[in-house]
Amino acid sequence: MNARPEAVRHAAVGTSAQTEALSPEQSEVLVRVVNRVAIVTLNRPAALNALSHAMVRELAVLLERMRHDPEVVALVLEGAGPKGFCAGGDVRAIDRLARAGERLGEQGWQQFFVDEYRLDYALHTFDKPVVALLDGVTMGGGMGLGQAASLRVATTRTKIAMPETRIGLLPDVGATHFLARMPAHMELYVGLTGALLNGADALHLHLADVCVPGDWLDGYEARLAQVSFDGGVYDGLRQVFETSGHDAIASPLAAREPLIARHFEPHARVSEMVASLRADLEGAPPGDARAWLEATLDALTHYSPTMLEVTREALLRGRHATLAESFRMELGIVVRAIEEGDFCEGVRAHLVDKDRTPHWSPATLADLREPHVQHFLASPWRAEDHPLADLGA
Repeated sequence: MNARPEAVRHAAVGTSAQTEALSPEQSEVLVRVVNRVAIVTLNRPAALNALSHAMVRELAVLLERMRHDPEVVALVLEGAGPKGFCAGGDVRAIDRLARAGERLGEQGWQQFFVDEYRLDYALHTFDKPVVALLDGVTMGGGMGLGQAASLRVATTRTKIAMPETRIGLLPDVGATHFLARMPAHMELYVGLTGALLNGADALHLHLADVCVPGDWLDGYEARLAQVSFDGGVYDGLRQVFETSGHDAIASPLAAREPLIARHFEPHARVSEMVASLRADLEGAPPGDARAWLEATLDALTHYSPTMLEVTREALLRGRHATLAESFRMELGIVVRAIEEGDFCEGVRAHLVDKDRTPHWSPATLADLREPHVQHFLASPWRAEDHPLADLGA
């Protein structure tokens, strides 16, 4: 789904002289209007369209403009290039700010999360249909955008994950709310392990509304130009993106669900999940089951012990929280994780030095104490001082 520069208008015309001076190839957010539908393209293909702070701010400005534009009846969110919708937030940039002690202020790392969560919330509550094309890599912040859409289109090329525990963070951007669409045991498995899901898995887990062949999206703009919205905008959009005659692909994860349910019981602590996985492995299971057990055990014994247990609790709390409450909870945990937790070490080990040997604190689940977990779950702010206090008001 490559954006064609000659068809593009800048996303933030009038917001700054710098933005206006950029060519379409340089701008990180592009927009064009086809048949009264604004097609918004995340335009950092070399970074798999990972979200910079500038992109988040541009998207927020664009969204508000489109909310009040009577000539726009819907939005389509897509990623530039052939590889992905959006690989998440720019984690390396956040890490650099954190190491420099630049938390506060308009350019600080905390403001990135505040602005990102406000953008995601605005998409969730947008009063016009939003389509998200979850084609290729869709992770972290990309899921925050995509799961806010009213029509989520997965494809045979989709690769979805929420891998934050691997780098000492938790699944955020509203994940404690939108992962609750699935059964609790599946939510815990996906949120704790960062399991990679395909389009069929996404459909099975209620993370997508349709799943189509990847090449079906290549011609969507011509269909969009011709569709009638006389029967309703949402129904017209479904006609554009759904396809008939496509044999549904079975979800690999669906076949694993009984196994997942056995090991990811909602009332079990992560250490108990580990013990359960190890017990099953000792029983000499057949090859496919053994490979899954080993991979799952590896995740739960090598990711940040603190954030695994904090994530487990946050996911369960999110099942009984509003969207705004979930965002407020996630922001508090993120601030704790970056200032006091394992985030910088996780980024160092997996994205900077790439030695794959993070030194977590504490190092193991056995060393983890409940007061430490509860500290990360406790908000750093009084309710009235929370940066997202007005969200949902």
